[in-house]
Amino acid sequence: MALLAMLKNDPDVVVAHFDHGTRESSKDDANFVRNTAEKFRLPFFLGTAELGDTVSEATAREARYKFLNQVSKKVSGEIWTAHHINDLVESVAINILRGTGWRGLTPFSNEKVHHFFLEVEPMTKTEIDIFAANNNLSFRQDPTNAEENYLRNRLRPKVSQMSKPKLLAIYNLYQKQLKLRLEIEKILAEIIPLNGVFERKWFTDIDETVALEILKFELSRHDILATRPQILDFLNAIKTYAPEKKFNLPGGKMVTIHKTYFKI
Repeated sequence: MALLAMLKNDPDVVVAHFDHGTRESSKDDANFVRNTAEKFRLPFFLGTAELGDTVSEATAREARYKFLNQVSKKVSGEIWTAHHINDLVESVAINILRGTGWRGLTPFSNEKVHHFFLEVEPMTKTEIDIFAANNNLSFRQDPTNAEENYLRNRLRPKVSQMSKPKLLAIYNLYQKQLKLRLEIEKILAEIIPLNGVFERKWFTDIDETVALEILKFELSRHDILATRPQILDFLNAIKTYAPEKKFNLPGGKMVTIHKTYFKI
């Protein structure tokens, strides 16, 4: 609502809302956003699903961004979200706890999605709340934000107690890490074969750390999300599998390990 209030006079703005169908009150949320868009005379797009209250955060996110990407293509626009500095710090902490590796230090780095309160007007949750109060903005709270069975919800109070200088210190480190990530991925994109065919010999001759980075990057280009243990298993398969044996990748994907090469 704060982001929408800031951009309400921009003639290029459209409002997109996705109802995950995970709770009864989600329909009220959708109507609230629709009414706000109508008040500001902005185009409104609604996506709906019935994912149920047991759906994982990852599945819900996948469904939401599938819808947002459809809208952005339809209007030839870009996706902008209201994720802020507290969201960033929470995501970094979650990724560290889950052992996602150095890439976990740079969440919100999808080049197809932009984040106003991280890229244009960096703001903390407290600063956004103050803006909302000063401008008499109405908004709705997701009741599941108070449920402690979600790791993010357990971390949120701790992050909210951090001082602004500490939050900004992490934000500044994130910016530096993001720059490094882009440089590394640019190099990887240059060395990876354009036809996507990899020689198995590559992965027996190079350092394991480099091999894992190459595989991680190539899998991500195919929208395959894999943990470090899964990538290690894949690397071991590349080195040891007999010709024509198949290896199962996350997401129901499969790759055939041929005698001298493989292709994802």
